[in-house]
Amino acid sequence: MFMKETREFLESLGYPLGDCYDLPTSSKRFPDGAQYRVEIPSVEGPRALQAVLEEAERLGVTIHRVSQGSGIMLLTDEEISDMCEMCANRGIELSLFVGPRGTWDISALPFTPSGKAAGLRHEGMDQLVYAIEDLKRAVKLGVRGALVADEGLLLLTKEMKQRGILPQNFVVKVSVQMMASNPVSIKLMEQLGADTYNVPTALTLPKLAAIRQAVDLPLDVYVEAPDGFGGFIRHYEIPEIIRILAPVYIKFGLRNHPDVYPSGKHLESVNIELCRERVRRAALGMRIIEQYNPEAVTSKLGAEGLGVPVVMENAGI
Repeated sequence: MFMKETREFLESLGYPLGDCYDLPTSSKRFPDGAQYRVEIPSVEGPRALQAVLEEAERLGVTIHRVSQGSGIMLLTDEEISDMCEMCANRGIELSLFVGPRGTWDISALPFTPSGKAAGLRHEGMDQLVYAIEDLKRAVKLGVRGALVADEGLLLLTKEMKQRGILPQNFVVKVSVQMMASNPVSIKLMEQLGADTYNVPTALTLPKLAAIRQAVDLPLDVYVEAPDGFGGFIRHYEIPEIIRILAPVYIKFGLRNHPDVYPSGKHLESVNIELCRERVRRAALGMRIIEQYNPEAVTSKLGAEGLGVPVVMENAGI
């Protein structure tokens, strides 16, 4: 075996010998026994969310999670409460990004060619304080899911759950911009407290299959990625992604769209149309599942493990 001693060392630690070119079928599942769920990202506010829900109903698409990228801090209490109510009434997870983060801060480093590796990480303790305050505000308004992109904040969310600052059922979703790309690194994210992990967009099926062998948490996979993440359209791979990576969130981004982060009223009409098109893309993806993997099992709305928000009067931990 090529590089036998090193591969056996990794195997002794519980990791794959290498990338899984045999593409083994995953026997892992969501708590309800499902293999896959559907996520629509970049749902920037209540009007965009309403557009997602309307389009999903029109096209007959089940959406299990909606996520937002501009951040908790850029939504008013009323907007967050409205989004919570809409998702709670339908059993859909609402995942809001922690507001203050690398590229929202005053440092130019994340925008430099060499400093891009800093990504959305938090610089200094004050930024972590702000991030925790953002999470606490969201919880009080009924949110039960958030995106993080910093290893330190991820560990702190684990501690916050243990101390009752965050509810035990709060879903911590690690952003694609964390960029851990191999089984060992993603296993570390699982140990730090990740409840789901968004893998980088350009990983091949053998690389993804190796990750699934090492971790149990659900993986979030872009099957259509925004241009900033490569613009890949992997719709025909969806049936295999479900088979190999279950439990998995099939995530429909959108190629060839303008950068709308941070969003707001000045971009709302654009956001609404982008959201409608993401749901249409999801409908196209569901057709491929029905044709090539009709036995694939999906979750019902409100299923165990979804970070479904609660309405404000019942938002206490």
